[in-house]
Amino acid sequence: MAARSSTTSATAFVTFKAHNEYTRACFKQYGLLTDPSGWYASMWRPFPIIGLETSVSVLSAVLRNEPTGSSKEFRGDAVATAKKDMQPGEMLDGEGGYAVWANAIPATRSLDLKALPIGLAHNVKLKRPIKKDQIVSFDDVELVADLDVVSLRQQMEDRFRPARIAAE
Repeated sequence: MAARSSTTSATAFVTFKAHNEYTRACFKQYGLLTDPSGWYASMWRPFPIIGLETSVSVLSAVLRNEPTGSSKEFRGDAVATAKKDMQPGEMLDGEGGYAVWANAIPATRSLDLKALPIGLAHNVKLKRPIKKDQIVSFDDVELVADLDVVSLRQQMEDRFRPARIAAE
């Protein structure tokens, strides 16, 4: 079964092609949307499907020699988004926790919002109140600034922010 995935805003889309009748039948049994032939199926979720997307990216890179990312582009970001209303002093517990979920948004929006990547949202204290479904920003949390990953993130943002400003 071949699969292609893409994300736009907070929605993940995946399209599959069946390589045999069994897989084709599974598309219908699982209730996936199919083309009239039944050989192609698509599904969407209002959140990234990390396990599926990761394997598709790895297979695309290994089997088809396709790049899955680029050092020349920053198109999307998985950012921390509140699962509930929270108050200053509360701790974020990262992906899979009770406080935040990973929301896939365009990189331009992430930069504009100073959005906190989900990977940096574990064991982090809030400085301000956050409403349910609000994207958490770097300004909303107390981060340990000397972490290498925070520095790398800042370098990446600095690299892509000027390119975006020049394009406008």
